[in-house]
Amino acid sequence: MTRFGVMSHLRVLEEAELISTRRDGRRKLHYLNPVPIRLVHDRWISKYTEPKVGAMTRLKAQLEGGASMSKPDHVYQVIINVEPKLVWNAIVDGNVTQQYFYGTRVESEWGAGSDIHYYDSEGGVVADGEILDIEAGHRVEMTFQARWDPELLAEGPAREIWIVDDFNGATKLTIELYDTPAGSKTYEDFVGGFPYIVSGMKTLLETGQTLPSPY
Repeated sequence: MTRFGVMSHLRVLEEAELISTRRDGRRKLHYLNPVPIRLVHDRWISKYTEPKVGAMTRLKAQLEGGASMSKPDHVYQVIINVEPKLVWNAIVDGNVTQQYFYGTRVESEWGAGSDIHYYDSEGGVVADGEILDIEAGHRVEMTFQARWDPELLAEGPAREIWIVDDFNGATKLTIELYDTPAGSKTYEDFVGGFPYIVSGMKTLLETGQTLPSPY
């Protein structure tokens, strides 16, 4: 395929919000954005089959190139048709996270340097970390140490940045993942799991309904 052909295809995918882009100096980085695909899947296919999105995320490697210390390992974006304060509340309110974040309840003081914990229904710690930086209502950066699998624990914490932006009265939610090297179990688990989390939040906030459990 010619370079022009590649650019044309990427432009179509970007206009359809199936890829997210980010400028890095003279480079333009491209990330597969599986959330819209997942939403279509949940609306139509999940009526007949169990939710599966693993194959979709494997396309990611074909759209990325280069290396940069500041480059996210993956980027998710979705437009949620509610005002930004409701999306921010869904990130920081444990009563809400229980309804879309694999049944876990988040707890934190939500200040820079604060601990953050995700608890299961029995009060066990599923994941924890530290709030590295926060701008209430707009942006939070945190470490995230998964504790549900010894292999994930051994690989160490990932870093996440959640960004909430106004989008003409609705909300653009962006999630950036760092410190999750391609090929690691952390990378595979996060890239496969975040479409469910993000589409679950969107469905909950827009309809009041929750997605079927993936288990």
